[in-house]
Amino acid sequence: MATTAPVSPSILDEKLKKSSPGKIGAAAFGVMLVGGLIYITTKLSHDLSSVHQASIFPYILLGLALLIALGFEFVNGFHDTANAVATVIYTHSLEPHIAVVWSGMWNFIGVLTSSGAVAFAIVSLLPVELILKVSKGSGFSMVFALLVAAILWNLATWYKGLPASSSHTMIGSILGVGVANQLMQGRSGLSGVDWEQVVKVFKALLISPVVGFVCAAGVFLLFKVVARDPRLYKAPEGTAPPPFYIRALLVLTCTGVSFAHGSNDGQKGMGLIMLILVGTVPTAYALNHTVDRGSVTTFAAVSTQVAGAIGNYVEPGTTVQDAAPELEKFVADKKFEPGVMLALQQMVTDIRNEAVSYGSLGNVPQDMQANVRNQMYLTSESLRLMPKLGPKMNQNDMKVITNYKGFLDKSTKFIPSWVKVAVALALGLGTMVGWKRIVVTVGEKIGKTHLTYAQGASAELTAMCTILAADGYGLPVSTTHVLSSGVAGTMAANHSGLQLETIRNIAAAWVFTLPAAALLSGCLFWIFNLISK
Repeated sequence: MATTAPVSPSILDEKLKKSSPGKIGAAAFGVMLVGGLIYITTKLSHDLSSVHQASIFPYILLGLALLIALGFEFVNGFHDTANAVATVIYTHSLEPHIAVVWSGMWNFIGVLTSSGAVAFAIVSLLPVELILKVSKGSGFSMVFALLVAAILWNLATWYKGLPASSSHTMIGSILGVGVANQLMQGRSGLSGVDWEQVVKVFKALLISPVVGFVCAAGVFLLFKVVARDPRLYKAPEGTAPPPFYIRALLVLTCTGVSFAHGSNDGQKGMGLIMLILVGTVPTAYALNHTVDRGSVTTFAAVSTQVAGAIGNYVEPGTTVQDAAPELEKFVADKKFEPGVMLALQQMVTDIRNEAVSYGSLGNVPQDMQANVRNQMYLTSESLRLMPKLGPKMNQNDMKVITNYKGFLDKSTKFIPSWVKVAVALALGLGTMVGWKRIVVTVGEKIGKTHLTYAQGASAELTAMCTILAADGYGLPVSTTHVLSSGVAGTMAANHSGLQLETIRNIAAAWVFTLPAAALLSGCLFWIFNLISK
């Protein structure tokens, strides 16, 4: 069995005491914070200038909801991003105050450049009927229950120093709300969840730690073959940094993991923030006002094609009184009936006529913005389910429908730049606060020997590549689980042994996070619904 010289506890303690970002780091982040706040305030004020509310209550609700949503991202920052700085701090590759500021900056950049695909992959797990009612009591209860439950569970696991997953927590919270909503409606609890989407997301959360373990072990073994420098396979001694090339690699992977975390994890709150904005000030955020007259003209032509394509699958003699309830029933129960195709054709035609009459989405009257959004969202969700649940369509019809759905999503699934800046600031600020507990777990409590330079580089490199790949596919993965499983993989490859107590604790957090978050969010959803009535 390999042995390594341990890091002196007193040296590590001294390192961890250096939690201040330093004068330069504090000044740099202070400038970013002030500049970001000015930008957010300016953009938000401009967006709200066209809103005419009879009451100040929606603005109070907006402020409270945004505060909680950004609080989730702040907790996410100091809970998850600690994994990105754990190896560079533990191996003395960067001083703590430099590493934390550096990681926070790259988290910020990752959020700003994110695509939004992960954000709406998370939102698509929510019950469609609640999304359509997001401006009502049940919709707000859903958002508040999700965020409060996620924050409470993240704080609890962070306090215990457990690398639990914010992604896992959020998925559990969503499931809890979905099941609770169905039970409160007197239906089967399982029918309120889009299990196909849940399975897709859950596979990513389940497979990614396995990928982290196997790939990190493989990269570490490759290190042993290619790099024969014995210093790479010893735990840090004293305060000396590692060899230059390995130090450069560790800093590079820290940068990559921080960027990937911002790009992937940073999106998880964005979709919920958009629901908050749609619910409180639909005039400004229900529809994407950048969709201009030229785009609407193209959309009208495509809509006519789509209505004709759907008409090929409408059974003769089918009648529908109201298209919206028919489609709501379809997306809620996932049961296809003949009237769905006719309802879908009618909805496509209605949306086309409305878009043409208004000229652009920015011209839609204030009292109609939420209604038009709901029509577009409901149609998009119906088209998403149609290939699996509906009639078999030919390739040409599917191509036209896919193009049409893309326009609907562009119109309703968008993220303003100021939302990205707000999330980036919250995530970056969180990174600079609560990283210490996780550093010790990653460096000393996963394996029976302390983390070596080569092991740290292997785990970080694997985490960086895995998260960026998942981001490209629009799948949420856990930075925490990928990195901690990567460290475990290098320990196994080195025959160092694993500390079963820590592994059990991490596994227990993984197993219990979903049901605990689900139970907590379900109970909160029920309580908030009672209050909002």
